[in-house]
Amino acid sequence: MAWALFSGRSLRTANPERILDTDRELRAALDNRILLLLFRQPRCPRCREFEPHLRRFWGRLTDPARVERAQQVGLVYVGHDRCEQEHLEYLRDMARAWVALPYGDGFGRELQQRFGVSELPSVVVLAPSGSVLVPNAVREIRDLGISCFQNWKEAAELVDRNFQEREEFQGWPRRSLTDPLRRLKYRLWDREEEEGEKEEEERRE
Repeated sequence: MAWALFSGRSLRTANPERILDTDRELRAALDNRILLLLFRQPRCPRCREFEPHLRRFWGRLTDPARVERAQQVGLVYVGHDRCEQEHLEYLRDMARAWVALPYGDGFGRELQQRFGVSELPSVVVLAPSGSVLVPNAVREIRDLGISCFQNWKEAAELVDRNFQEREEFQGWPRRSLTDPLRRLKYRLWDREEEEGEKEEEERRE
């Protein structure tokens, strides 16, 4: 599960006095959501250029003033901050629902290596299962806006709990007619698939 990446760890919130440090809190914040891992450096020009696009994208998915029901999405900030003060300044300004790895946490480097992050900014998109939907969604978020989120949901086969609570939607199909095409484009890049490809290449050699 995607939230389990952070099991046993602490995540900071926009409120400096609140830290998520139990699995119960982490699960409540991150479970059953499309999870975005944001890798950025505050003074990076490309990161600063992308930031308004990301905040607009987030607001259109979650802001009560814009949507009737917030989408099931979470974001973890994996910062490349130069000092703790810079890190805290970004946390104070970030969206309320975002969480962040604490400054100096070496797990950030592990995540960067695990998901092959080679440039900043990067947004790794994970399905609730933990499978990678998009290795870097910066361009999609910037160019497509919230339309790409529906693609991610369908690729992840995410069950929207909000829809389940409303009787008028109970008879609706869960997938669209374009599901096969979307799943082809946004197929899950999980470890088993990658390992299978490596084994196949070794056999050919």
